[in-house]
Order: sequence, then C-alpha cells, then structure tokens
Amino acid sequence: MQERSTAVRHSLSGNMLILAVTAFLLAFCNRTLVANVLQTYPLSGAQVPAVLSLAVVIGGVTVLVLSLLCFKRSTKPVLVTILLLSSLAAYFMDSYGVIISDDMLRNVANTNPAEALDLFSPKLLVYLGLLGIAPALAVAWVPVRWRGWRTETAARLKLTVATLLLVIGTVLLFGSFYASFLREHKELRQRANPVYFLHSTIKFATQSFQSVSISPIATVGADARIPVTDVSRELVILVVGETARADHFSLNGYDRDTNPQLRQKNVISFADFQACGTSTAVSVPCMFMLDGETKNSLEINKQENLLDVLQHGSVNVLWRDNNSDSKGVASRVQYEDFRSPKINTVCDIECRDEGMLVGLQNYIDLHPRGDILIVLHQMGNHGPAYHKRYPPAFEKFKPACRESDLSRCSRDEIVNAYDNAILYTDHFLAKAIELLQKNDSKFETGLFYVSDHGESLGENGIYLHGLPKSIAPAAQLHVPAVLWFGSRFHAANTPALFAKSKMRFSHDNVFHTVLGLFEIQSATYRREMDILSQARTPKTP
Repeated sequence: MQERSTAVRHSLSGNMLILAVTAFLLAFCNRTLVANVLQTYPLSGAQVPAVLSLAVVIGGVTVLVLSLLCFKRSTKPVLVTILLLSSLAAYFMDSYGVIISDDMLRNVANTNPAEALDLFSPKLLVYLGLLGIAPALAVAWVPVRWRGWRTETAARLKLTVATLLLVIGTVLLFGSFYASFLREHKELRQRANPVYFLHSTIKFATQSFQSVSISPIATVGADARIPVTDVSRELVILVVGETARADHFSLNGYDRDTNPQLRQKNVISFADFQACGTSTAVSVPCMFMLDGETKNSLEINKQENLLDVLQHGSVNVLWRDNNSDSKGVASRVQYEDFRSPKINTVCDIECRDEGMLVGLQNYIDLHPRGDILIVLHQMGNHGPAYHKRYPPAFEKFKPACRESDLSRCSRDEIVNAYDNAILYTDHFLAKAIELLQKNDSKFETGLFYVSDHGESLGENGIYLHGLPKSIAPAAQLHVPAVLWFGSRFHAANTPALFAKSKMRFSHDNVFHTVLGLFEIQSATYRREMDILSQARTPKTP
C-alpha cells in the first residue's frame, strides 16, 4: 500500500504531462520563431507585454492541439512522436530557415535516399538527441496517473476551456497587436513548432488522400496536329534545371563568369523569368501543365500535360532523368533513369548530368520520322551538398564549402561551391548544343533551358528552398531561362526575339512556347503566351 501511494505521488496526470511537454517545446524548439518575432517586434516600449504574450497564445494553442490528440493510452505515443518530429523541425528551421509547409512535406516525400543523406550532419544528431530522444525517453519513463474516464474527461474539459479562455482573453487584451500579427505576419505563425508542422501534416495527408483517384486522367490537347505545311523536322532538347538562380548566371550580369561556354554559343538569356513554385515537387509538374500556376496541388497530375499534347501531335518524346524523378510528368512517355552507373556512363562520386547526353544520337537515328523532343532533368545545383554537383575539374571558385551542414562554412565558401555547380551546368548545356549542331543539317534544332526554382544562399539567414510562394524571397523564384536555335530553325535569333529577352515571363510560358517550337496546332495553344510569337522569321517555300 505504501509503495502504491509513493508511485501515485511521483506520477503525473495526462494534463500535467501535456503542459510539461508544451513548456519544453516552447522553450527549446522555437529558437527560429523567437528570433524572427524579436526581429519584427523589438522588445522596447509599450509593446513588450504584447510581444511576451505570444508565449501564452502559442503555448495555449499547442496545449489545445495536444489535448485533442492525447488521451489515456494515446498520450505517451503521441507526445514521444511529436517530440522527435519537433526536434527535426527545429533543426531544419534553425539551420536553413525553412518553413515546414505542406509543399515542403511533399518535397520530403519525393526525396530519394541519396538526397536525404546530403542533409545528414552531426548537428542533426545533436538536435535529435537533446531535443527529441532525451525528452521522449523522459516521457516514456514517467508514470501517468489515470483516474477513470469520468474524472479524466472532466479534467481535460477544464484544461481545454481554461486554455481557450486564456488564449482568447490574451488576444482581446492586446487586440491591435494581434490584428497586425495575424494579418501582416503570416510567416511568423508558420514558424511555430509543433503547431504549424502538425497543421501542414494534416493538410498534406488530406491532399494525398484526395489525390488518389481511380478516375481517368483528363485529356488535354487531343486535337493537337502538325500542319501539312510543316515539312521540316524539329529536334528540340528541353533541359529542366535544378535549383539554379538567375542572378548567378553571368549571362544575366553576374560579376563572375559562370557561363563562359554558353556565351560562345550565341544563346538568348531571359533575365526576368519567374518560377511557379519553390520546390521540385510543385514546379516541375506546374511548368508542364496548361495554366499550371493557377492549379493547386490536388490538380497536379490529374490531367494530361505538355508531353501528352506533343504525343497527340505525333511528336516522339523521351524523358531522361538524373534527378529524383519526373514528379508524374513523364508517366505516359518513354522514361529513362540516369541516376545509376548501370545506365549512366559518366559517374564518379555521383552520376553526372553529362551522362544523359550519351547515346542520344542513337535515339535520334532510330527515329527517322516525326519531330523529336528530348527532356533532360538535371541534378543541377541540388543542395545543400553543392560540392557534389560538379566534377573536380569545375572547382574554379575557391575555397568551396565541402559540408552538408552549411553552418560550418562561410557564406563565401557556400557561394563558391554553388557557382561551381552553375559552371558545370554551363558546360552541360554547351555539350547539349554541340549535339544539336551535329544534327543541324537534318533538323530544325533548338534548346530550351529553364530551372525549376531558385535557392537561398544565406540571405537573411535563409538557405535552400521550399518556402511558401507567398513569402519566398526572389532568390527562390527568379530562375534562369535560355534559348538556342540552329541555323535552320524558323525561330532563329531575330532582333525581335532578343528584344523580348528583357521582358517578364514565367513557367506558364513553357507550355505554349514548346508547342510553338513544334508548330503544333491545338485549341490549347495560346499565341500570346508563346515567347517566340512575333519573333519568328518567315519560312521560305
């Protein structure tokens, strides 16, 4: 009896455990939130109490969420899971300045093991151990007191009501502050750990469930035809770049010569090109969809895309991938995975983008009829291990960061490694153009390069990409885009086209521009969205 009484005294109620875990999360897993709040609302003058009240409101919301998820036997498993996930969220928010949104979770779900290993670092283990495993073990060890359904339900109801009243009362007390906080600073709320990542998880899970459908893919551009007057064959390489930012292309005025080979190829660089998303999982499907920027994540891959329209028009389409995959875009065309040395013959510490060019001449020769589109999906500048994205011969800018944990490198070292990867992309694109030049006598040849999204390199403490588009910096949305044409192409480098290089375009222009390159006639084609419209030279009979 004495031992049982002692055990009860040293146990905690479910409510007390929830409050304890909330206090821990608030104190130790929200460093980025606190830093951003203090940067936006400095602790000075009359607003000090209002700023400090955020701890009450965010803590109260956390208690309310945990109160809904934790009851009796679910309490410990839920709290342990949340502690482990919160430690990982804290690491990525503190180290890279990212926000754990539903798009970020979608990107994580599409990350392959090799990419995931690039994110591994000793610092991650420290976060996971101190902020995740240690408190999770404490939660698992402490006895939880259960006083019966009626008593526990009443106690939980009291906690919920009291917390709700406290949160509402605090918001009303500092009404003008919270009107500003809720209306003008969405990005601050998105850094609340674990509340926002739990919200994102539920949203991502709901969208994933809704996206699973047995309904057929909606047909797009079934009327696509190549006019009988188009007797010349087109051969176009469309390169989907990875994580390249426009302001690091010397073609766009960057003070480092990151495009020495492209400059010699007489390419046209579009200096104001905007991405439709900040992650591969969003941007790649978006740029191939009709009006992709207006589509939400539930509509992605529920309808046919640019490649399907081209196939309806009898164009031969090949997709070669040295990235994670095509994100569903190439599901209905010939697809080749070049991430393995079994296929890619140009590999060292990883398989290189240049390997995707090997054997392309054979593919071209085996298709003696019809136009040809070849899509090459790069590994490009995928971070944070930029130093892995290029062979040693391209390490021109030194010293280059050789760490996955970017906090261990200076910003100059990070930029050096990133620029070296851009330099390798320049080489890769030049090689692709040389392949097209070899076929210039038989085809109207062209190359179209555009990156899927950009990258933050430490500006304002933000690294990598994937921030919600509404708050993403220009570095994550302003992407490079390059066009090159062979001597026989009807969209040759006319003065009108060079004049367009300063205009603003976006991923939505890709769909119509590619259709224009192949002279596809379809109701889906909109001439005003075609970058080449009004810039083509007339064809000679």
